[in-house]
Amino acid sequence: MSEQREKVLGRVRDALAPLPERAAYPDYDPAMTLTYPQDGPSPWVRFKSMFTAVHGRTFESVADLGAWLVESQYLKGCCDPDLLDLLRDDLPHQLEIGTVFDRNRIDDFTFGISRARGAIAESGSLVLDDATTWSRLAALAPWVHIAVLHRADLWRDIPTAITHFGDDPNIIWVTGPSKTADVEGILIEGVHGPGEQVCLLID
Repeated sequence: MSEQREKVLGRVRDALAPLPERAAYPDYDPAMTLTYPQDGPSPWVRFKSMFTAVHGRTFESVADLGAWLVESQYLKGCCDPDLLDLLRDDLPHQLEIGTVFDRNRIDDFTFGISRARGAIAESGSLVLDDATTWSRLAALAPWVHIAVLHRADLWRDIPTAITHFGDDPNIIWVTGPSKTADVEGILIEGVHGPGEQVCLLID
């Protein structure tokens, strides 16, 4: 029995082990996947339209974001230390923001601020990865997740985004707040992740 158990667990370990080299992407015609015409609106306008359609929120001003947090009573949060230095001067004094996400006090944090690896205008999706996201738990556990996006990291379409993935083993596409639906087709937001997904664009 023990020998069979070890045999099964050995196969599991082998399956979970990192590949010696990354598998190549399959060949495909990128033009077949595009839904965003070259003469369409600017990437940011397209992203905002698609992101808002799935109940995401966008801000282009740190002050406006801060005012919304205060108005909504999201007053305590956690922020990537590098981003806090960038945003602090324009955030309201009512906000209590730390730089350590304590997993034993998850319910104390109403929002988390982290950096987005990029965003896809075509689908209205934010892209998060391990290399860029300072704390995955701070991005997924609070009710509000604020992804800070540099304009240079706004990609026009999905094929372009794929070329920027690099070697990061964990990449997440976030298209609005988390959602789930039961067998009756009732859509519920904020069950398996943030109930408010925010994108803050900075230059």
